[in-house]
Amino acid sequence: MIGKGSTLIIATRNRGKTKEFREAFERIGIAVKDLHDVEGIPDIEETGVTFAENAWLKAKAVADIVGLPVLADDSGLCVDALDGAPGVYSARYAGPSAGDSANNEKLLRELALLGVGESSKGVAGSSQEPKLLSAARFVCALVLYDPADGGKLEAEGAVEGHIMSEARGADGFGYDPLFWVSSHGRSMAELSLSEKNEISHRGQALRRLLALIVE
Repeated sequence: MIGKGSTLIIATRNRGKTKEFREAFERIGIAVKDLHDVEGIPDIEETGVTFAENAWLKAKAVADIVGLPVLADDSGLCVDALDGAPGVYSARYAGPSAGDSANNEKLLRELALLGVGESSKGVAGSSQEPKLLSAARFVCALVLYDPADGGKLEAEGAVEGHIMSEARGADGFGYDPLFWVSSHGRSMAELSLSEKNEISHRGQALRRLLALIVE
C-alpha cells in the first residue's frame, strides 16, 4: 500500500479539491498529482447510488489506466427539505455540464418553491444573521486504491449545517457559499483553508484515511 515517497493521483480536475488533498498528503511525504497531470483519462460515469460506490468506480477506473495509487472522492450536499437531494447528483444538479453558479441557483429555486426558511439564531455577537432555509449536511466518501497490491482503503465524513438564502464568501467551491456553519458564524466559503479542513466532511474523511495509511 502507498507510503512515504509514493506518488498519489487524485481522481479529479477540480483544483480546489487537489489543493486540499495536497496540503495533507505532502505532510506525510506523499507527492500529489491530479488528472491535469496525466493523459488519457476519459470521463468516468458515476452510476453508483451512494457516494462510496461512486468513489470506488472512479478510483478503480483511473488506477487501471495510470498504474499508480489513486484517491477518489465522491461528495455532495444532502438537504433535509429536499429529501436528501441533490445527494450524489450534487455536481450535476442543474445539468451534466453545470457549474457551481448554476447548481447553487437551482438549489435556491427548489427551496423557494417549498416556501421554507426561518431566521437564524446566529452566533453570539453576530450582527448579520442569515436567513436559513433548511438543515443540510455535506457528505464525503474517500476510496484509495493501489493497483500494485490491490489494496483498498475507505473513509467517510460529514458536517452539519444549514442552507442560507444568499451566498456569502469568496473562498471554497461548490455549495460552500450557501452553507452556513453555525459553530463558526460564517459560511463554508468564508473559512480559511485550515479552518475548513478542520471541520469539513472532506477534512474528516481525509484524517480518517490518513490514520489508516500510517497505521
